[in-house]
Amino acid sequence: MLARHHDPIVAIATAPGRGAVGIVRVSGKAIAPLVERLCGKALKPREATYLPFKAADGQAIDQGLALYFPAPHSYTGEDVLELQAHGGPVVLQLLLARCLEAAQAQADSGRPLLPGLRLAEPGEFTERAFLNDKIDLAQAEAIADLIDASTEAAARSASRSLTGAFSQEVHRLRDALVHLRMLVEATLDFPEEEIDFLQKADAYGQLDQLRATVQAVMQRTRQGALLREGIKVVIAGQPNAGKSSLLNALAGAELAIVTPIAGTTRDKVTQTIQIEGVPLHVIDTAGLRESSDEVERIGIARAWEEIAAADAVLFLHDLTRMAQADYAQADREIAATLQQQLPATVPVLQVWNKADALTPDEAHRQSAEAAAQFSTLAAAAAAGDQAPLVLSAKTGAGLDTLRQQLLAMAGWQPAAEGTYIARARHVQALQQVEEHLDIAHAQLHVDSPALDLLAEELRLAQQSLNAITGEFTSDDLLGVIFSSFCIGK
Repeated sequence: MLARHHDPIVAIATAPGRGAVGIVRVSGKAIAPLVERLCGKALKPREATYLPFKAADGQAIDQGLALYFPAPHSYTGEDVLELQAHGGPVVLQLLLARCLEAAQAQADSGRPLLPGLRLAEPGEFTERAFLNDKIDLAQAEAIADLIDASTEAAARSASRSLTGAFSQEVHRLRDALVHLRMLVEATLDFPEEEIDFLQKADAYGQLDQLRATVQAVMQRTRQGALLREGIKVVIAGQPNAGKSSLLNALAGAELAIVTPIAGTTRDKVTQTIQIEGVPLHVIDTAGLRESSDEVERIGIARAWEEIAAADAVLFLHDLTRMAQADYAQADREIAATLQQQLPATVPVLQVWNKADALTPDEAHRQSAEAAAQFSTLAAAAAAGDQAPLVLSAKTGAGLDTLRQQLLAMAGWQPAAEGTYIARARHVQALQQVEEHLDIAHAQLHVDSPALDLLAEELRLAQQSLNAITGEFTSDDLLGVIFSSFCIGK
């Protein structure tokens, strides 16, 4: 632990603003004297006591509940005091100031009651729970993810991770990996018998099973990361293709201004929607075209910036204008630019809008003819060999199909009930594990395996696994993770 981890800390633990109840939380070692000074008496452990909270001059600040949790049976693993008062901002600030003041007051012995009591930094209570082995790092992250969950599915998945579902998967992988490491490293002591020894112990089968398990865990982890992060979908296309209308239709609200005037949208409009619990951050952008209007040109430049940073692009076409040579040519030019600028891993979904203005037969015929012109677009396989996606943002026809294709683009699997919340760093760590195991597999299957190299790859794989739960984690990473928490948590 760093020196600051030994300081007692205090903070308002409830959200800013007015509320029915507000909580001031203190955590530290041996804070019983402070508890008595603040509450006027010793408190029974883990029992709510109703009493007045008094200022230094004896005047009542408020009346509420005080709870004392002696170490190690507390959230942080240290002594914890919670003062539950009425949730007015002024009341809570007065209680916070009183805690700091009481800690600096001199007792009859002439010693401070609680030297060094200071305001907690963001996430510091949870950081102490991690440092005191109350939770591992994946569970600590799940606490923040549960607080920040934007969908019911994300909240349920974060709750599973908080209870240790994800950590248990990682621990099972680690145990199997440690067993294989012990086998390989023990074999290093018997070089004349190493091949027979490894075969009898089924090292080959154990490694194959490990690789298969890592792939299965990684798939579920990607689903959890998707629930947490969602994907960024940019709607792109020429002016008046119906981009703003489509955003409004997907969001179910009039978020973007819609007019027949080309260039109405000058800047991006962002809305997060959820489809089957998966958050999608949908961005409407300015119509892509050459323009002499300076403001519109800035909007178009920003549109291309958003497209470049997208996880997926929804390329919207106007069916009513596809027969116009200049419009079709402009769409092809946009498609060519998309192909040049986007990585092959970024899917581009072709969507044909304004089907309500044509008969069903005309809409499908024109979209099929036009879709053939864009078959070489990067990641066009997202639409693949399916029929062109035809819809009407005005009437809503085809929106359900679009939603399902957006989920498919995101990589979501509907039957993911057991998914646990995860972060990008978890996926990256598992990818590193997979890479080390692949190298180990190749090393094990050569005619004369170099067991020292094999043992090193297995060690590195275990190190990557340990980084997920925090058993091997740098202080810098901890700082990044816990700084994203709210103060008081």
